[in-house]
Amino acid sequence: MPPHRNDPDTPGTDWHAQELLLMREVMKLVGRSLAPAFVLREMLHLMSELLGLNRGRMVLADEAVPGAERTASIRHAYGLTAEEAARGVFRWGEGITGRVLASGLPAIVQDVDAEPLFLFRTVARAQLPPQTVAFIALPIEVNGATVGVLACHRIRSRQRHLNDDLALLRILTTLAGQLLQLEQLVAEERRQLAARNEALERALDVGSARYGLIGRSPALLQALGELERVSQSQATVLLLGESGTGKELFARAVHLASGRRDQPFIKVNCSAIPDTLFESELFGYERGAFTGASTARAGWFEQAHRGTIFLDEIGELPLAMQSKLLRTLQEGTLVRLGGTREIRIDVRLVAATNRDLAREVQAGGFRQDLYYRLNVIPIRLPSLRERREDVRALALHFVSRANQAHQRNVHLAPDALARLEAHDWPGNIRELGNLIERLVLLADHTLVTAAALERFMPEAWAPQAAAEPPHGQPLPASNVRDYLSGRSHSPQALQDALLRHHGSQTLAAQSLGLTLRQFGYRLKKAGLR
Repeated sequence: MPPHRNDPDTPGTDWHAQELLLMREVMKLVGRSLAPAFVLREMLHLMSELLGLNRGRMVLADEAVPGAERTASIRHAYGLTAEEAARGVFRWGEGITGRVLASGLPAIVQDVDAEPLFLFRTVARAQLPPQTVAFIALPIEVNGATVGVLACHRIRSRQRHLNDDLALLRILTTLAGQLLQLEQLVAEERRQLAARNEALERALDVGSARYGLIGRSPALLQALGELERVSQSQATVLLLGESGTGKELFARAVHLASGRRDQPFIKVNCSAIPDTLFESELFGYERGAFTGASTARAGWFEQAHRGTIFLDEIGELPLAMQSKLLRTLQEGTLVRLGGTREIRIDVRLVAATNRDLAREVQAGGFRQDLYYRLNVIPIRLPSLRERREDVRALALHFVSRANQAHQRNVHLAPDALARLEAHDWPGNIRELGNLIERLVLLADHTLVTAAALERFMPEAWAPQAAAEPPHGQPLPASNVRDYLSGRSHSPQALQDALLRHHGSQTLAAQSLGLTLRQFGYRLKKAGLR
C-alpha cells in the first residue's frame, strides 16, 4: 500500500505516475482476491489518497421488493463515517445519484452549492471543505443494465484536469461492473451447486433408496410398506401397474426382504420367449427330448430352487403353459420336457403384468384358476405421475449413472429439474431414464437448463391415437390384450427404442417390456411402420 498522502494536489505532482500507481495497486488487489467488497473499498481508498477524489462511495441497487419503489444504498465508502454511509439510500430518479441510476448517464456537478438536485444527504455542507466542491457520479453497468453508481467529491480548483479524472473513473467503473458481474456468476453457480448437492443428498439418502428403489413419495412408501409386510410369507405376489414403473426392482425387493435373500433370484421375461420354447425354458428338458437336446438341462424353476422366481409379463403365457404353471404352483413339483420323474421344488413366485388380468380372464385369454392363484397378494406400483416428489431424485440418479457409463460430466440446473417434475411421463421411470441418457449423450453444454432441456422432452401424446380402434369398428379379438395395455408408450418412446437398437424391432420391443407383436401393433397405430 502506498504511503498516506494528505494532499496529493501539490505543485509538481506527476499525475500520470499517480494514475499508473493506482491502477497497478488495484490490479494487485484483483490478483489477490476476486471478492468485490475488498477490491472496491481499497479502490475508493486509493482514489482519495493518490488523486484527491474524496468521500468516494459505491451505491448499489437493493434487492427488489414487489410493489415497492426501487432503491439503492451505499455499500462501500471511504471518507464517510458509518452513520453517514447509512444515510445514503436513494430512490430511482432521486437527486443526482438517483438520476444516474435511472438514466444510466454520468453526472458532473461543478458546484454542489449551485445544484438544486444535490441533496447533501450523506454529508452536510458544513462538514465539507469551504472551497467550491464538485461531485462526479458515473453509472456501473452489468450486462447492459445500470446496477449502481461510483461517485466522489472533488475540490473544483485543482491543478489536475477534470477530464483526466473522468477518464480514470470510467476505467474504474468498468472494472467495478466486471467484478460485480463475476460475483453474480459465482453466486449463481454456488446456488446451483447447493441445489444439486441437496438433491444428491436426498437421492443418496439410505431411507430414500431401500432395495435400490429411489424415492420417498407417499405412493412409493405405501407400495414398499405392503411389500415388506408380506415379504416373510411364502405367498405369491402379483405386481400390477403400467409399463416402466419398476416391476423388476420391486420383485428384487420382495426377494431381498425375505428369508430367501441369500438364495437365487431368477428373472424370466415371458414376452421374450417364443411359444414353442416356454416349456423347456421354464421346466427344463431331458437328454433326447428333442433334436439337439444332447444333454439334460434344468429349467428356470429348478434353478430358482429355495429362492425366488420372477415371471415378468406373465400375461404373455400361452394357455397350455398356464395349466402347467398352475400345477407346479399347487403341487410344488415339475416334470422336465421328455422326462417322467417328478422333481420337487421350493420356489417363491413373484409375477408382474401391466395388463388387466381380470379382463383377460373375461376375454378368454387367461385361466381363471391361475388368476386366483396369482392374485393372492396384489401390489399396485404407482406411476411416475403419482410420484412427482421422486422425479428429482430419480433424474439425478440417472444422470450420475449415464455420466459414469459414457464418461460425461452433465448436470441439471434447478429449473431443468423443475421442468422434469412438471411432466406427466406416460412411459414412467423407463421413459425418464431413456430421456436422461439421451440428454447426457447429446447435450451441448455441461449444465443443462430448462431451455436446453426442452428439445429432449417427448412430444405431446394422445393415448387414443395409439390405442383406440377406428370409430364404429370392434377391436379384433387377437388384439384385445394389446388394447388393454396400449397406453404405455408414446411414438417418441417407440422411435427412441428403435434408434438405440439400430432398427431391431425384437430388441426394441424387449427394452420396452413388449412382445414383438405388441411393438409392431403400436408402430402401426402411431404411423411409424
